[in-house]
Amino acid sequence: MNPSIRINQISRRQFLKTSAFMSASMAGPIFITGCAINPVTGKKQLMMVSKDQEIEIDKQQSPFQFSSDYGITKDAGINQYVTLVGKKLLPHVHRPDMPYNFQCVNATYINAYAFPGGTIAVTRGILLKLDNEAQLASLLGHELGHVNARHTAEQVSKGQLSSLLVGGLSILASSQGSTLGELTQQLGMIGQGLFLAKYSRDNEREADYLGNAYMVKAGYPSKGFVGLMEMLDSLHKENPSSAQVLFSTHPMSIERLNAALQREKGIYLSSKGSSLQRERYMDSIASLRAKKQGIELLQQGEKYLAKKDYDNAQKIFKKSLRQLKNDYTAHVLMAKCLMIRKKPTQALSYANIAQKLYPTQTQGYYIAGLACNELKKYKKAYLNFNKCDLLLPSDPQMAFYKGYCLDKTGDNKTAADNYITYLKMINYQSNKYSQYAYKRLKKWGYTK
Repeated sequence: MNPSIRINQISRRQFLKTSAFMSASMAGPIFITGCAINPVTGKKQLMMVSKDQEIEIDKQQSPFQFSSDYGITKDAGINQYVTLVGKKLLPHVHRPDMPYNFQCVNATYINAYAFPGGTIAVTRGILLKLDNEAQLASLLGHELGHVNARHTAEQVSKGQLSSLLVGGLSILASSQGSTLGELTQQLGMIGQGLFLAKYSRDNEREADYLGNAYMVKAGYPSKGFVGLMEMLDSLHKENPSSAQVLFSTHPMSIERLNAALQREKGIYLSSKGSSLQRERYMDSIASLRAKKQGIELLQQGEKYLAKKDYDNAQKIFKKSLRQLKNDYTAHVLMAKCLMIRKKPTQALSYANIAQKLYPTQTQGYYIAGLACNELKKYKKAYLNFNKCDLLLPSDPQMAFYKGYCLDKTGDNKTAADNYITYLKMINYQSNKYSQYAYKRLKKWGYTK
């Protein structure tokens, strides 16, 4: 046994006791004591997170959310347009020195979100719900409001977010001989707001006020912000399930719409003559609108997955693939559905296509790894999980999966290395995977 990879000799009781008191935070220590000047109000506030720590949290968290949202769109025109509109707002923000970036991600659910360091994303689903550029500017302005008011940092400082956990892909397969387990229940929900802050109604009011100000100062009419609020209010009343994650992270209320109407008729009345830029918006997202029917089918299929109606989900995904033949998200969703339906061979086929369509994104490799594991092709499974690890490092679950695959092929020493890495990454938290890894390490003599 190599002593360099030996866990400190701890008993199972010590291991479980330690697990109860420790949590994993891939962002490292993020708490410091002190006050800061709120960049929006100019007043002192309790702030235990520095600007550099906000940026570091962003760098570590946003790649995982982007991966779970099927990656940044490969439609360069769409992404350039979103970035262009976002940059128009930046001269008017309260924190101009933040490293802002704007992205469109491939997810079809309706959402937009911001990370504390200035990373802002919109989904394909919400772009298809907007009607003009002023509404897009309002949406991006609102998310900029959260960054500038330091709402995530505020939640951390108040103890509302004790740690920001990186779980990576996080939907785990059973380590007891089957790669399903929780997968059957949760795989269809991968990627929907896993790492996003949940804002309070006060946070939303402040972000609305700031976003409205930013977009008007950038030359847009306040009517665009009202239009955004009307669209969200309509969704909230008529079809809240279509934007479930959006409303869980950004609480909607009639008060927000009424406040926007008051601002339009009051302090921003002078913006009335500005253009909504509807034609420019429609022209700029024409390539996305051409896929609207296929994307709506994917949304419908995901609803069936959430309801565990896997037969209809598969039928809808198959229909969507006729229209979205080269769409990465469509192939991954079909692969997930087939895995849930215990059809790993077919799932593997779609996952392999997804890899070719978007070779730098992880989910195609992840599903392929699970499928190979189910088929007992452990060497191929290892290669897929290892690829995930290379593309998106610091996911503890990949260390477990790699250890499990190596364990199954008889490479106990390297499997032990990976199990130890996994346990260290999660700070020895107790779950059935850590318990399984501990059990194997104990059998091999690495623990007492």
